[in-house]
Amino acid sequence: MAQEKTQSFENHSRLVPPYHMIAIPIFMVNFVWRLVQLKDGFTFASIMNVLLAIAFMILILYARMFTLTVQDRVIRLEMRLRLERLLPADLRSRIPEFTTPQLISLRFAGDEELAALARQVLDERLNDRKSIKRRIKNWQADLLRA
Repeated sequence: MAQEKTQSFENHSRLVPPYHMIAIPIFMVNFVWRLVQLKDGFTFASIMNVLLAIAFMILILYARMFTLTVQDRVIRLEMRLRLERLLPADLRSRIPEFTTPQLISLRFAGDEELAALARQVLDERLNDRKSIKRRIKNWQADLLRA
């Protein structure tokens, strides 16, 4: 099996070409085209075509949002379990203080730096995902993302 590319802050975003570069643009072009066709007159068929185009846009956007929401819930659970295992006793009681975005950002931190970074996030009230991720020194790749 080919070795996976090393993941870092700079390249951790996930782009799925068939979804992001083909499906979404096709649905967007279809929606615009259906609106353009309305210039020929309002008929039941033309209105139905616009409504279907809107429904397709909603469907593709919500399909992505639902998937990411489930992924975030799994990451939240995984991180709470990981923090229970790795944090010192004084920080374990503060696990409920973490927000989901903070936990999602912390998931990339290696075990050896997680406790110190978690303390910084709570003490400094860091909420910006990018700023939390930029503090990670030993990036732990997450290659099983939606």
